[in-house]
Amino acid sequence: MKFYTNQHKYYCGIDLHARRMYVCIIDEKGDVREHRNMKTDRDAFLKVIAPFRQDIVVAVECIFTWYWIADLCQNEGIPFVLGHALYMKAIHGGKAKNDRIDSRKIAALLRGGMMPMAYVYPARMRATRDLMRRRNHLMRKRSELFVHIQNTNIQYNLPDPFGPISRPRNRGGIAGRFEYPSVQKSIAADLEMIRTYDSVLSQLESSIVKLANDHDPVSYALLQTIPGVGGFSPWSCCTRSRIYAALTACRTLSHTAAL
Repeated sequence: MKFYTNQHKYYCGIDLHARRMYVCIIDEKGDVREHRNMKTDRDAFLKVIAPFRQDIVVAVECIFTWYWIADLCQNEGIPFVLGHALYMKAIHGGKAKNDRIDSRKIAALLRGGMMPMAYVYPARMRATRDLMRRRNHLMRKRSELFVHIQNTNIQYNLPDPFGPISRPRNRGGIAGRFEYPSVQKSIAADLEMIRTYDSVLSQLESSIVKLANDHDPVSYALLQTIPGVGGFSPWSCCTRSRIYAALTACRTLSHTAAL
């Protein structure tokens, strides 16, 4: 766990939501200089912190809404800290909890050098990482369909197993092996969805490989030399994204995988 320990004159803690955010700004002595609930608007936020811009650091918890505030701070030259959600909960968890209290606690952790840092993924590669995550999600849905087919086979105790039906050549005639028409339609629906997933995933994988080469062809080529990472299996997809983040940010693989 790494903490943000740099000293500043002002510390801004934000409890960030989709449409609203609670902003708390404290000074180096711990006195509250600004504490308000406001819309998640870029111009409004810059106006609030304008009197403290000479030496301020901004921190938010690592939830799905942090992209825009991180990009705004980077563009404006404002130090930004992304708090590790799990470690923050362990540090400042309490019974009394609301947006106002949380924003104050974030600012206090920042001032005290106790803000656990999460990895701020580079903006230019962030969309590619999200595309990889979406690919993994779709791959899991595809796997669920295979599991349903195999479980149905076991449920009706058919004499022969289906074998590795992840390969298209092994899927022929599967639905017809069941006696009841309703079961046949259910299995046929699974197979049709699997064919759709196969097509979509193939396109996504081609796009991801191209994007990885565009981002950093040298690092991507190095990844291909690691045993077990070559190709584009589900596990290598996940591993490649995490190792790639670790290489480009000089972070440990375990720290990046936690995000």
